[in-house]
Amino acid sequence: MVSKKITVVNASGLHARPASVLVKEAGKCTSDVTIRVKNKVIQAKSVLNIMAAGIKCGTEIELCCEGDGEAEDLEKMAALIESGLGE
Repeated sequence: MVSKKITVVNASGLHARPASVLVKEAGKCTSDVTIRVKNKVIQAKSVLNIMAAGIKCGTEIELCCEGDGEAEDLEKMAALIESGLGE
């Protein structure tokens, strides 16, 4: 398992639109992608789970990837979140 701490930069946090972008890209990953925030582990392949977590701008999350291609998946997903998920 590999992980990286990232601060969410989206002004509105991970609401529906950026959450759906994140889920779409996580679905392309071969590894299991999870987000840890405030002692919760969230499956990054579920829009409802991400939105229910209420992740706001400035929140530090830990992105974790485990399985085949984990290092590549972590790099790709971290870059996506750090870039603001298209917003």
